[in-house]
Amino acid sequence: MEANGDSEHHMMIEGSASPTLQIDPKRARFPSCIVWTPLPVISWLVPFVGHIGICREDGVILDFAGPNFVSVDDFAFGAPTRYIQISKEKCCAIPCPSEHEAVLHDDPGRDILTWDDALHKGTQEFQHRAYNLFTCNCHSFVANSLNRLGFRSGGWNVVNLAALIFLKGDWVSVGSMVRTFLPFLITFSFGLAIGGTIFLTYLGFFIAFLVGWFLLGTYCFKNLIQL
Repeated sequence: MEANGDSEHHMMIEGSASPTLQIDPKRARFPSCIVWTPLPVISWLVPFVGHIGICREDGVILDFAGPNFVSVDDFAFGAPTRYIQISKEKCCAIPCPSEHEAVLHDDPGRDILTWDDALHKGTQEFQHRAYNLFTCNCHSFVANSLNRLGFRSGGWNVVNLAALIFLKGDWVSVGSMVRTFLPFLITFSFGLAIGGTIFLTYLGFFIAFLVGWFLLGTYCFKNLIQL
């Protein structure tokens, strides 16, 4: 695992020196973006639940994909279908490039000066985290990174992050919309035809459980959902 961490560190350093690129879905490059893709089975039932990652300044995707593992440039569960580009001007933890020297002079111990610095610190931390769908997942990693960046003054968690990408995210293409909603429509139609109101009841309970768990874990039992 240490060798893997060194390799990812090297990739992070290389990315930090790269110029900002344009969004290029064909190459899976989304500079300074949050990206989202549907999950197998779960998204077929609840299409607003999916897998999420955050991208370096050069557009390479980072995502918390398993225990002690942050994937670099290999987005789990397929290509992104939605994205939202984050304005660095709204990230209060990142000084302007012209201010870096002055900031280091005033605070020599400061280790976050750029977007990629914040993502690198988050990657280091989550490389030593256990993965759990209900308590420490991909949303935890991205929320952690946004808080390090000070995006909109911080305060990010799995709930408001999920709402942000669902309500504000742009679609990569029409095909991405189809890929997201077609399995849900097929599953819903089949379940309704076979199970009728019983299917709707169980689906309602499943959605209520998922939403209730993360709402309670985020706002009532604040140590339950890790960031």
